[in-house]
Amino acid sequence: MSVPKIRSLSGGVNQSGLRDYNERLLLSMLLRSGPMPGSDLARHAGLSPQTVSVILRKLQQDGLLERGEPQRGRVGKPSVPMGLAPGGVLSYGLKIGRRSADLVLIGFTGGIRHQINTTYDYPMPDNIFSFLEDGIETITAKLTSNEQSRICGIGFAAPFELWNWYDLAGAPAEEFISWKDVNFQERVSRFSALPARVVNDATAACKAEHVYGRGKEFRDYAYFFISAFVGGGVVLNHSVFEGHQGNAGALGSLRSIGPNGESRQLIDIASINLLERRLQQVEIDPQILWQQPQDWSEISRYVEHWVGQTAQELAKAALSTCSVIDFEAIMIDGSFPENVRHELVERTQRYLINQDTRGLIPPRIEAGSIGGNARAIGAASGPIFSQFLLNTNVGLATV
Repeated sequence: MSVPKIRSLSGGVNQSGLRDYNERLLLSMLLRSGPMPGSDLARHAGLSPQTVSVILRKLQQDGLLERGEPQRGRVGKPSVPMGLAPGGVLSYGLKIGRRSADLVLIGFTGGIRHQINTTYDYPMPDNIFSFLEDGIETITAKLTSNEQSRICGIGFAAPFELWNWYDLAGAPAEEFISWKDVNFQERVSRFSALPARVVNDATAACKAEHVYGRGKEFRDYAYFFISAFVGGGVVLNHSVFEGHQGNAGALGSLRSIGPNGESRQLIDIASINLLERRLQQVEIDPQILWQQPQDWSEISRYVEHWVGQTAQELAKAALSTCSVIDFEAIMIDGSFPENVRHELVERTQRYLINQDTRGLIPPRIEAGSIGGNARAIGAASGPIFSQFLLNTNVGLATV
C-alpha cells in the first residue's frame, strides 16, 4: 500500500509583532504532519531555528506541546520531536441530526474524550439546548479543573436553514419554524460563557475528514456524507471551501431524473431516510439504524438494495461535480457501519465505469475514515481553529 502524501504548510514570518501567526503556523504543521524536531519545523516553515526554539518553549510551557522521545541520528546529538499535547486544548461539538443529537468533547488532535447522545422524534430548540446544558454539566463533572480551563468553545453542526427542514422531517411547521429566530450564542450564554460557532453539518463532517482523516492525501476533492439526508463539502487547494453564505458543497441538492422523467434531488434518492422508510413498510423498527454500536447485519437484505441504489446515484453525482471542478477524488462517508461504507464505495466505483464520461476525467472514489461522528468532531474543531490554528492549508507540500 502506498504511503499517503502529506504536504507541509507555507512559510512563516520573523518580523516582530507577528509571533501569534508563527505560533499558529507551527501548531498547524504539527497537527497535519505529526511530531517533528524544531530543526525540521524551522526548515519547513522558513523560520530561524532560534525563533522556532523560543516559540516551542513557550507553547510547551502553556501546555500545548509535549516532548517526544529523543531520536538519535548517525551524527550529532539526538533530536527531540515536539508534538501537540492531546489535552492541551479541548472543545465541545454538538451535531443536530434528524433523529438524534451527539455532544462530544474532543482534544487538540481530534480524539473524542467524552460523548453523550440523545434521540427524539424531531429536533426542537428547547430540547436541544436543554440536552446541551445537561450534557456539559455531566461532562464537566468528570474533568479536572485544569481540563475545564482548557475548553475553548462550542461548535454546532446543523443543517443549512434548519427551519426549512420540516417538510422533510414531518414536524409541525409552526413549531419547527422557531429555529429561524434562534441565536445560538445567546442561548448558550444562558448557561455557559464559552463562545459558540455554527457550521453546516455536512461541511463540518468534511472539515473533520480534512483535518483528522484522509483529507491530507488530496488537494481538491468533493465529499459526500450520507446520514438521514445526504450532504457534502468541497475542498479546494487543501482548504475546505464554505462559500459566500456558508453553503458551498450542498451536494444533496444535485439534480437527478426519476423513472418517469420527474425532477429529483440527490437528497431524495441517496439518503438513509429511504432505508428507514423501507424498514417501516415491512414493520421493522428503524431505530436499529441509529443504535450504537451500529450493526446492520440483521437487515442486510434491505441494506443491500439500498446500497445498490445509492451507489448508482453517487456515481452520477460524482461526475456532475467533476464537470464543474476537476476533482482528483470523491470521498464518501456517513452514519453507517464500516462494512457498509466500504461496500458503498466499491459499488460506486463499479457504477462509475459505466457512466458517460465524455469530456471528463473520472475521479478516484475513496472511503472516508471518520464515520458517524464526523459532524460533531468537525463542529468541535471550529473553536480550536479560530483560536489556535490557521484556517487554511494553502501551500501544502510534502514534509
